[in-house]
Amino acid sequence: MTNYRKMRRQARLARRGGLQPMMVINTGDEFPETVGVLLARWAWRYRSELAPLGVTAALAAAAWWLHHTRPHWWVPIAVLAAVAAWAVALFGARWRFPTLIERMYAAVTIYAGGIWLSAATAVGPSVPLLREALVIGALILSVPWWAHRRRRAKVTLERKLQAWPDIARAIGLAGAEVMSATVDVWGWRARFRLARGQTIKDVVAKIPAIESGLGTFRGAVRVYPTPDDLANRCEIRVLDMDPHAGSIPWPGPSVTSITQPVDLGPFEDASPCRVLFARLHGIFGGTTGSGKSGGLNVLMGNLVACRDVVIWAIDLKKGMELGPWESCIDRLATTPEQAITLLRDAVAVLEARAALLAAAGKRAWEISPDMPALIIIIDEYAELADEAPGAMSDTDSIARLGRAVAVTLIAATQRPTQKAMGQGAVRSQMDLRICFRVREPRDVDLILGQGMLKAGWDAHNLNAPGKFLVSAPGHDRPKRARAYLLTDQAVTETAAHYSGYRPELDAESRRAVADAANAHPGQDENPAGDNGSPDANEPSGRPSTTAEQSLWMALVMAPDEGIGVGDLMNATGMTRPTIYRHLREYVRTGHVMQVSRGRWRARTTEEPSP
Repeated sequence: MTNYRKMRRQARLARRGGLQPMMVINTGDEFPETVGVLLARWAWRYRSELAPLGVTAALAAAAWWLHHTRPHWWVPIAVLAAVAAWAVALFGARWRFPTLIERMYAAVTIYAGGIWLSAATAVGPSVPLLREALVIGALILSVPWWAHRRRRAKVTLERKLQAWPDIARAIGLAGAEVMSATVDVWGWRARFRLARGQTIKDVVAKIPAIESGLGTFRGAVRVYPTPDDLANRCEIRVLDMDPHAGSIPWPGPSVTSITQPVDLGPFEDASPCRVLFARLHGIFGGTTGSGKSGGLNVLMGNLVACRDVVIWAIDLKKGMELGPWESCIDRLATTPEQAITLLRDAVAVLEARAALLAAAGKRAWEISPDMPALIIIIDEYAELADEAPGAMSDTDSIARLGRAVAVTLIAATQRPTQKAMGQGAVRSQMDLRICFRVREPRDVDLILGQGMLKAGWDAHNLNAPGKFLVSAPGHDRPKRARAYLLTDQAVTETAAHYSGYRPELDAESRRAVADAANAHPGQDENPAGDNGSPDANEPSGRPSTTAEQSLWMALVMAPDEGIGVGDLMNATGMTRPTIYRHLREYVRTGHVMQVSRGRWRARTTEEPSP
């Protein structure tokens, strides 16, 4: 065929039919060439395993050349090896040596190889002692390389991705190409370029087929959009094991200020899920038993360690969920009446802070220990809407106006429908949304926002309590995380440790609370300051010494089952944090004993002191 146009046409037809061109080369000596090709292919396939052998051979060749051409370079070589080993040990994390043991292994290998090369450059690599040292050192240093989990996982990944074109054709994603792949702690991730007409929705629909083609367990594949948000790009993450299969113990508070992101738990790639709660209203949503209470406990465990936030809480289940944190909560409402009063006072704080900022010409409340933020945590918000509908206007005001003055709401509910949220602006103002397991797929859009289910936020597929998805500033991809587990003992110990170090509202906020109490006499559930005055530094009808005497008398007169903190507050006029500070001091000196959780009494002379 001499017509080149017809030849090209035939070639196109052959390619469309799945035929590939074949080139036949007659070398005249087939057997040696075939053996050489097989050896080359074998060496390339096992290049990772043969890397120590290649490095050893290269080191010996370099030593032979340097000894015969540059024998006086042995001193610079030794110095360069020491500097390189030092640099890798200190800054290796930037060069794909994330762990300390990897950096130390690389530094030892570089230093040992450099010192051997320096000695071989000076006296020659064929000297008996140097020859044996090279062989023995290579064998010893090769063992960690061969045994390294991440190296073996990377080799397995490379060989698995070699079969991706066949897998893609078999599952209906023909033309999808692998652009890059990396191995992490729990598995691997790869970036793909999709063929024309294919989108990330097509890949999401093929997740079961991808799991079958790659030979993984069910639920091991995740599909995410790429950061550049191109329509023909996607990222596929494959887990070798489920890092969230078991509960993860809480390591302790991760912040000391509300302006820092709170670590709620690890993602599936072992990175921490850090969420900023300052000036952001939030929702904890999920079905019964999904882990909402555990997520709130993690949040509480971090908030009590912050010296620049005052915590108010509403728990209409008689304090069953938030009661253990009572010693660190400035105000805890357990009845609808108390909740109404608490939210009324929060609006008064909001308005007073707004007026103060307007007078000072500022637009945002500067959070500090002297001017703390106010966070109001509401457990089972739907119950509040049903039992205290009169408070919904206050929550609406806080949601709309509270961010600038650092008065924020954190609500936990099962299904945050517009009816359950009080028909106001609360739900629309929640920019921070944490979704635990839901029963129906439509609830995903209800909690996280319209269209999130189609975008891959599959909270209905979460299969264990504590697993969640977070949608917040800086978290715009559906990455699964699992909240830490706080045991009852951890909650008790943490609350006891931080109960004496909780801040109080600023003077302007306390004055606003007192004015609101005076405007609604008989409804105040909690005084504003230690002595009931707007400013704790101003004298009042009950000086601090009298308050302490009243506290001691109440503890002495307490029955055998003890007296509650709420009764001590009514008897003394002190705030909850102040009472707990005195109680800790009395317990330390042996004058007071804790009878049960939240109940105290004075120790009699017959009872031994601890």
